[in-house]
Amino acid sequence: MSKRDYYEILGVQRNADDKALKSAFRKLAMQHHPDRNPGNAEAEQRFREINEAYQALADPQKRAAYDRFGHDAFTQGAGGGPGFGNDFSDFMSDIFENFFGETRGRGRQSGGRERGADLRYNLEISLEEAFIGKTETIVLPTSVSCEACGGTGAKPGSKPRACPTCGGYGRVRAQQGFFTVERTCPNCHGRGEVIDDPCGSCGGAGRVTRERTLSVNIPAGVEDGTRIRLAGEGEAGLRGGPAGDLYIFLSIKPHQFFQRDGADLFSRMPISMVTAALGGEFTTPTIDGSDAKVRIPAGTQTGKQFRLRGKGMPVLRSREVGDLYIQVVIETPQNLTKRQRELLEEFEAECSKETHPESTGFLSRVREFFDGLGGSARA
Repeated sequence: MSKRDYYEILGVQRNADDKALKSAFRKLAMQHHPDRNPGNAEAEQRFREINEAYQALADPQKRAAYDRFGHDAFTQGAGGGPGFGNDFSDFMSDIFENFFGETRGRGRQSGGRERGADLRYNLEISLEEAFIGKTETIVLPTSVSCEACGGTGAKPGSKPRACPTCGGYGRVRAQQGFFTVERTCPNCHGRGEVIDDPCGSCGGAGRVTRERTLSVNIPAGVEDGTRIRLAGEGEAGLRGGPAGDLYIFLSIKPHQFFQRDGADLFSRMPISMVTAALGGEFTTPTIDGSDAKVRIPAGTQTGKQFRLRGKGMPVLRSREVGDLYIQVVIETPQNLTKRQRELLEEFEAECSKETHPESTGFLSRVREFFDGLGGSARA
């Protein structure tokens, strides 16, 4: 399972503008900054994630690369890693303003019950599976609500109590000269609750790591990069909080015969020189497993495309179907027998300008071109 999606980390849509990105970054960075969560390794890791995501999406070039290639855009030196960048001073300014009274209107946290993280799962399927759709079973390790304590984090038979230091508010205030400074409660780390007797199964977190088996419905017509959201199937929330979501990112395996462009498919078909010259038909496979016959006129040239309507890919959540385009490639005979060579030589002797109009005309145009260059030089 790969890294979490940057847009999900910041909690913004993929079309979010710079203002929305910056606002989401500041809000989350202030919430998870290590100075406001002393000794909290989880908050420190979350802060690094938030900063890495913002640094990638705030840069237009990095964001464009990420939108196209995902996290692969930043592997093997292709992109930048996490760092504070130019927004660190803005971030610290926000922290300063927040400490000096702008958080007074904030309500009490809901008993430390934090929403679980969204998860990402990469799934590769074949082009045939994308054509017909399928139901895929996946197994992934994730945090689930602790069954022993029901997600509260307290030992069965007991329950958390309001933090005596902050009175359940999650924050404490201190007078410093003319200012009142509000900080995260050092006793409950902002949760508003303390657990005197933690659950032995989850250690007070309210969640444990387990392997889960899920069934994912993949509709027909999905494309490379399609995202499927499974609401509530992400990481379990902390101490009974709501679970996050699971996002399935699909990738399509390269096909040996077909290339895809949206709903249309493209393939190449070799045909004999005789068939191309005299005309005829050939049989080509299609993505649904059946065969289709294609008629070609006499004198067909290499590169000519033939269109088979309705033989492409279905359009996701639509009744429309794309087309299949067959490009013919004329095969030059090889390993000729003596008699075959004699016949071809006889054929060549009977050829004229009308037999090969394209090559004859090309040579004439080349001569005219160079004659024109010579005349210009003499002038």
